[in-house]
Amino acid sequence: MRQLETIRNIGKSVRGLRLLPFYLFTFLLFTAACTSIDCPVQNVVATVYKLQKGDGTADTLVDTLTILTRRSNGTDTTLLNRSVNTTSFQLPVSYNNPEDTLVFALIDTTTKATYRDTLYIKKDNQPHFESVDCNIAFFHTITGTRLSSHNVIDSVSINKTAVNYDLSTEHFHIYFRPRH
Repeated sequence: MRQLETIRNIGKSVRGLRLLPFYLFTFLLFTAACTSIDCPVQNVVATVYKLQKGDGTADTLVDTLTILTRRSNGTDTTLLNRSVNTTSFQLPVSYNNPEDTLVFALIDTTTKATYRDTLYIKKDNQPHFESVDCNIAFFHTITGTRLSSHNVIDSVSINKTAVNYDLSTEHFHIYFRPRH
């Protein structure tokens, strides 16, 4: 009886050994499917705006600032909503549009009047490829800006033209007209 049981156990071991190449192949297949390239966790491509006074010192906008843009389907969307005591902010960049349009709506805290300026940002778009495992990103080169009316914004200067994952560098310096 013991011999029969031992023979059965040996038979099970042999069957398990026959499946070993299959298990090894499956393990290698799954490990080979993984790549060594990690997709960036912080993959936001945005522009950084710093408010400055005419003398180059930092400015703080105490009035309420809202920034809108127009989507490709024709609808408006809010990028910055009712920001107060603003010294800097980040805004996303469109993927394929050659020019982004930003509408700055400023509500004066004392008079409650709303003033609007439109900033147009011309840019070149470059697809950025890291790996087939990662989503595609677009990097940009800013080529120019223009303002529509100068109601509240005096001028805008380009500080850095390359727009990529680096959100530590200011791309634009915005000079608002003196208020109050």
